[in-house]
Amino acid sequence: MVPTQDSERPASVRRQRHAVLLRLDPVLHAALARWADDELRSVNAQVDLVIRQALATEGRLPTGTAPPPRRGRPRSDREQS
Repeated sequence: MVPTQDSERPASVRRQRHAVLLRLDPVLHAALARWADDELRSVNAQVDLVIRQALATEGRLPTGTAPPPRRGRPRSDREQS
């Protein structure tokens, strides 16, 4: 797993994100891609959302889990001021 920096969050909340190789049945991937497209998300963001929802439903979402990354393009320094 290769950690990547989540630059969309403020420095006080920023955490390392991990890259995960996930092998899916092509039919499941196609269904997930259609669902993500319907929600205007990337497949990666949809997988993150589904995992978060499943963990929360089962009471296994750890306390202090960072919120999901904000949708859309990160703001540039000029847009933030």
